[in-house]
Amino acid sequence: MSVMANSKMTTRKTSKVWDYFELEGNGKVVCKLCNVKLAYNNSTGAMRNHIQYRHVGVRLDLEAGQSQQMSITSFTTTRRRCDPVRAEKITELISEMISRDLLPLSFVEGEGFRKLMDFVEPEYRVPGRKMITSRLELKTDYVAITTDCWTSLKTEAYMTITCHFIIEGELKSSVIQTRTLDERHTAENLAEHLRTAISNWGLNSKVTACVHDNASNIVLANKDLEWESVACFAHTLQLAVTDGFKANTMTRLIGACTRLMSHFHHSTVATVALKKKQEQQALPQHTLIQSCKTRWNSVSDMFARLHEQRWAVAAVLSDRSVTKLSDARSLELSDENWMTIETMLPILESLKSATTALCSETYVSVSMVFPVTMSLLNRHLCPAAGDSNKVAEFKGTVAASLERRISTLDTEKAGSAALLASALDPRHKHLSFLQVDMQQAVRDKIASLYQSLPSNDDENSGTVNEDGTSTPKQKKICLSAFFGYDYGESMNEDELELYWKEPSIPLNEDPLRWWCGMSRRFPKLYRLACRYLCVPATSVPSERVFSSAGIIVNRLRSRLSPDHVDMLISLNKNAWSNVCSSLFFFFFIYGSSYI
Repeated sequence: MSVMANSKMTTRKTSKVWDYFELEGNGKVVCKLCNVKLAYNNSTGAMRNHIQYRHVGVRLDLEAGQSQQMSITSFTTTRRRCDPVRAEKITELISEMISRDLLPLSFVEGEGFRKLMDFVEPEYRVPGRKMITSRLELKTDYVAITTDCWTSLKTEAYMTITCHFIIEGELKSSVIQTRTLDERHTAENLAEHLRTAISNWGLNSKVTACVHDNASNIVLANKDLEWESVACFAHTLQLAVTDGFKANTMTRLIGACTRLMSHFHHSTVATVALKKKQEQQALPQHTLIQSCKTRWNSVSDMFARLHEQRWAVAAVLSDRSVTKLSDARSLELSDENWMTIETMLPILESLKSATTALCSETYVSVSMVFPVTMSLLNRHLCPAAGDSNKVAEFKGTVAASLERRISTLDTEKAGSAALLASALDPRHKHLSFLQVDMQQAVRDKIASLYQSLPSNDDENSGTVNEDGTSTPKQKKICLSAFFGYDYGESMNEDELELYWKEPSIPLNEDPLRWWCGMSRRFPKLYRLACRYLCVPATSVPSERVFSSAGIIVNRLRSRLSPDHVDMLISLNKNAWSNVCSSLFFFFFIYGSSYI
């Protein structure tokens, strides 16, 4: 065996780097992790460098013969450096740990945690609270916010504000504040809370709209602020449906169903008998649902379950060993009531689907407010030949209330975020759901906003290049003089005209993905689309915080101060959600003829 061969074998036996490499002929070694070939000249230096810089997660010890004699000091001092990529990953994991485990932000400043990190990764600089907070700063030109007020089990009043924006073609959301409301909930106080939160996050000139419920104090609060006030569609629809339920005939029907449900909920004998009747009739083993006054869709659920279990319920009521005759007479529903329930089911399901479709915070929703509303008014709430007086009255009342609250015929609404978003949504830009004069008013408003945006050339003029030289602004002025100063304006008009001529995309496609592909072709319109398509249709994102807030305030952190509640809710809710489509409901609402 040659001296060189002996040397190679000795090196291979004594160096841990050979765990990741294989020796080939012709002076080459191959990395087992990525199959890259390196030159080998009897030294492991190149291999060590490859592992250190190309495979960051792999750690190399000293030579095997020396590793057993290493002290803790030598172990830490000979470890590879903590490069920026690894440091960023560690910071990301620390942030995720705090978010997932509902830890206070001060955790990163604890002595024990810092001592642990100093041993595990000596060269890593543990971030403070400010750094973690700064990671939530928004790098976007336009945002929308939602807000709602709620009360904890300790009767402490809170106000939550969520922020919504578009980054790289995806709709993102973040909780930016949850604070106590110690003072009266006047419009002035609520406005000051909103103004302070937006200022603290540096969003003063970025907020397009604030989505909120229809409470008079929050409505007045937003009228005094610089952004558009947008009423929550879910709450608006709830008010309209509630108006329909207030009709005398519907009130009596709902009352009769509620009494029937209450009987089964309070009678163990009736509940056991119902299960037996379900088995005998091969019906689903479902419990009956009782409506809730604050949730109109619970009436829909109650009707649906009653319709499903009609004959099992009737069998229990007719069984004198279970139900007294006097109770049965007061609880049994008439054939007319059963027919009304059956007729109401598809109507209520349409209204329920409309609400569900527009409550997404991961999918563009505000652009669907008017299409969904017009579909409800023109299809699902239109009188039908076979409608009973009860059903016809309900449809008419809900339709009138919805029209009064949304004002689909008022051309002054042409500049609203909902209509502008519809025009900027390639699924709805045809605006065929609107009357002709309203269509033109919306397009005129889009044109006005478009002209007010600076062109790309205006934004980029006078910028500094990487080599330190400035952009030749003088050349741009000369080119403008050469082509004529109206040349750029005509190109702007062409961009807008081309957009209107583009065919609409199917309802089940993502409008933000479409805009990503068209952002170079329509650069100014893309910015305008990001401004309005980020607005949620409902304030549900704020309301969804309540579930996490309940866990934090009432269970895990019952002694937390309100400031800590704010920190933990923000961290826990600010993980990005996967994009999911609610358009399954649209085909039910619109019908295939809408495309």
